[in-house]
Amino acid sequence: MSESDPRKLIRIARETGEDIGAEPLDLGTRVRELRRERDWTLEQAAVKAGMARSTLSKIENGQMSPTYDALKKLATGLGISVPQLFTPPKAQQVMGRMAVDREGEGQAYATATYEHDLLAANLTRKQMLPYRARIRARSMEEFDGWVRHDGEEFLYVLTGVIKLYTEFYEPVEMRRGDSAYYDASMGHNVISVSPEDATILWVTSLS
Repeated sequence: MSESDPRKLIRIARETGEDIGAEPLDLGTRVRELRRERDWTLEQAAVKAGMARSTLSKIENGQMSPTYDALKKLATGLGISVPQLFTPPKAQQVMGRMAVDREGEGQAYATATYEHDLLAANLTRKQMLPYRARIRARSMEEFDGWVRHDGEEFLYVLTGVIKLYTEFYEPVEMRRGDSAYYDASMGHNVISVSPEDATILWVTSLS
C-alpha cells in the first residue's frame, strides 16, 4: 500500500473498533416484531404475504419452520429482503456520543497528493469517517493509479475548484458548494484546478 493511499485512514478507523458477538435470532419473534413495527394485524400481514393467517401465526409462534418460498413471500410482504428476516434490529439505545473539532483541529495525515485532517478522531466504532482535505495534486500523473476502497463516499467542496475523476464517468469540475456521492470501490481521484489548493469535506462509510 503506497504512502498516498487514503485506505490507511479507513484502516486506522476500523482498528479502533471492537467485535461484538451476535445472539441467536428467533425467526418467529423477528417476524412478529417486523409486523408490529408496521402496525399490521396477523390478517393484514398474511394477506400482504399471500399466505394463510394460521400459517403466519405458526411461524411467529415457532410452531413451524417456513420453506424458502414462504420466506420469500414473507419478505416481499414486509417490503424487505430475505436476509433482513435473519438480521437482528440494531439496539435502540441513546449513546450520547459527540465530538467537536474546531477550525484547524483534527488528526493530521499528509500524503503526496492530499493533506487530511481526520475529524472526530477520538470516537471509536464510528459508522462513517469524516475528514477535511487540502488537495495538493494538480494532475492525474501525480497519483499511483486509482484510489479504491470499501463503502460509499460523500464529497463536498469547501473552497477553490476541483476536478473529480472517476473510473466510469467523465471528469467533473466542481466548485464551492458542489457535492458528489459515489461508490468508493469505483476508482476515483481529485485534483485542484484553482490557483490555490482547494479544500473539501470527505465522508466515507465504514461498511
